[in-house]
Amino acid sequence: MSSQPALTSVAGLLVGHFTDGAAATGCTVVLGPPDGMRAAAYVRGRATGTRELDALSPGHLVPAIHALLLTGGSAYGLGAADGVMRWLAERGRGFPVGAGVVPIVPAAVIFDLAPLGRPDRWPTADGGAAACDAAGVAVAEGSVGAGTGATVGKVLGVAGAMKGGVGTWAERSGDVVVGALAVVNAFGDVRDGAGQIIAGARDAQRFVDAARYLANGGAPGGSFPRAGANTTLVVVGTSAQMERTQLAEVARSACDALAQRITPVGTQFDGDIVFAVSVGDRPPPTPVMVELLAQRATAMAIERAVRMARGTKEVPGLAD
Repeated sequence: MSSQPALTSVAGLLVGHFTDGAAATGCTVVLGPPDGMRAAAYVRGRATGTRELDALSPGHLVPAIHALLLTGGSAYGLGAADGVMRWLAERGRGFPVGAGVVPIVPAAVIFDLAPLGRPDRWPTADGGAAACDAAGVAVAEGSVGAGTGATVGKVLGVAGAMKGGVGTWAERSGDVVVGALAVVNAFGDVRDGAGQIIAGARDAQRFVDAARYLANGGAPGGSFPRAGANTTLVVVGTSAQMERTQLAEVARSACDALAQRITPVGTQFDGDIVFAVSVGDRPPPTPVMVELLAQRATAMAIERAVRMARGTKEVPGLAD
């Protein structure tokens, strides 16, 4: 178990990053036990980039997945999952098909080709394999992995935006542990538990409150107000035994934490997804316990993603 509350506080889960600092992009992998993990997802966004999402359906043939990949590079970055599959197959981990195994690796992307990233470079299969090599219980946060080129508070465009990133946290009740990892590349502002904006759109070094600005008829600026350019990705994991139909409800419930910490959220410009995985063998006292712990862990992971982010002073026009 990680000493710092993290997704890896759930025994059996490991997290690894591949970071390309020069291109401001990267990817993050979540590895499960060798025999896989039960998983589901809740898709809130309207412009998502994904791979193998059908494998998370309760009616799908495969009973478990073997890793999750969160990656930068927009749709190009989905190719990093090939490296994760290769890494797993070399270790005999995957869905048995007689002639060998086929690792099941659902993946989702954020758009980071601008303003920090490069439109000609993104995570590849080698980056996915490198993230697997780096996987462990200690989870780096901030401007790493899939959060390297993430930004938030983009209602006024590049000049008023701030750095997003990767954050993680965990909550416990009795024997039940629920952890979350968030990659925050949101269009809206990020708030703390008291409702105060801690990262968001700025005008002359003050927060403009994006939700209020838009509700009052303000027009979004720059290139960010378009579908697919903004995304928050979350992985929730639990030590409790839960089936895919239950995990789908956990993912849906954890998505409520996005509305608690990101304003506005779920706009036509966002492509958010929450994954939920289970690696335990003991059912929780009640499923709602896991859902509420997932909300709490996700909310804190989102907050930590922007609090731990660094590097904006080197980016012309991006607020620090």
